[in-house]
Amino acid sequence: MAASAATLVAGRARAAQPIKIGVLTDFAGPYADDSGQGSVVAAKLAIEDFRKLHGGLDVELISADFLTKPDVAANVASSWYDRDGVDMIIDVPVSSAALAVATVAKQKDKVAIFNAGASALTGSNCGPNHAHWAFDTYGLAATTGRAVVEAGGKSWFFVQANYAFGASLVADATSVIEASGGKVVGTVKYPFPDTSDYASFLLQAQSSGADVIGFASAGADSSNLIKQASEFGLGNGTVKLAALLCFIPQIHALGLAASKGLQVSEAFYWDLNDDTRALTSRYAPQVGGAKPCTIQAGCYSGVLHYLKAVAALGVDGAKKSGAAVIAKMKEIPTSDLAFGNGRLREDGRKIHDMHLFEVKAPAQSTKPWDYYKYLRTVPGERAFRPLAEGKCAMIHL
Repeated sequence: MAASAATLVAGRARAAQPIKIGVLTDFAGPYADDSGQGSVVAAKLAIEDFRKLHGGLDVELISADFLTKPDVAANVASSWYDRDGVDMIIDVPVSSAALAVATVAKQKDKVAIFNAGASALTGSNCGPNHAHWAFDTYGLAATTGRAVVEAGGKSWFFVQANYAFGASLVADATSVIEASGGKVVGTVKYPFPDTSDYASFLLQAQSSGADVIGFASAGADSSNLIKQASEFGLGNGTVKLAALLCFIPQIHALGLAASKGLQVSEAFYWDLNDDTRALTSRYAPQVGGAKPCTIQAGCYSGVLHYLKAVAALGVDGAKKSGAAVIAKMKEIPTSDLAFGNGRLREDGRKIHDMHLFEVKAPAQSTKPWDYYKYLRTVPGERAFRPLAEGKCAMIHL
């Protein structure tokens, strides 16, 4: 397990104890490009911006790699909370690991903010000590799945990563597809993270006769699936390809020739507006010129809003109860360069707009990382699952 010994201190020593934040992320696995060092940089930028508002609050930042394993994530979280004085953990871009850390945060009355996909984090596994920030499987399905069905892609076959996130994405996408008048004709599951050869799974999908082959995957898996599907000639004829979770690092790795025409959903695109460009101009030089994706933007947004709540509650109150901090976060409207204005809903779901993009053809791209053609925005209140449908035990409607 890799851990960063570097510590970022914001502000002068005016509080008895600093607020300590841990970025629990994937530095070398399949989600390293989507999170990893980029998530750490985004968290640092949030602390810098918070200093402009509250220079007197000390903030320390540490990071570690959970190796995409739930047990490792839970052990690091427990150690951080108990031994190292960590007040809030952020990122954890694997759903099974996020669910494990959520349990630890509740047991110890600390705070966790997740950039994983499973919508269960605000449904059956909701809780008073965590928030679900950047995106979720329902939001992705509602943005991408509905649009593809409305464009004529009525029958779907899924190639699914066989773990909690993949199952959640297929379940939410199926609900949206069927509600929009489409149908799911089958699903094949591949072992995660134990394979990078998807030939047999893609052949099953091709033989299904479906209008759309949907990839319920993430990170490097999405890249490899799209690349191999392109090599097989899928997506060049009547069969459409839909990547329900594919962030800009995957498009960058694939190249536009292999990914052109894909419809993807993100809550953040670096070239969307002046605010996103301003944030990216500070981020990119620290990561070799790469642009942030939705997960990394979620670290920026989540850290900033958490610190605003700490300032409003007071350091002593924040350290006394993580649940109290989450409650304060729900009281304060969210506002930041990454996602604009929004709110943290009663069930812990961060509400902000989702955007639908189409990947450009090579000839349409005019500058580095100019990969997306904007199609439409789905307002946050419509993009995410209605509160009444989540069955969160904390909600009494």
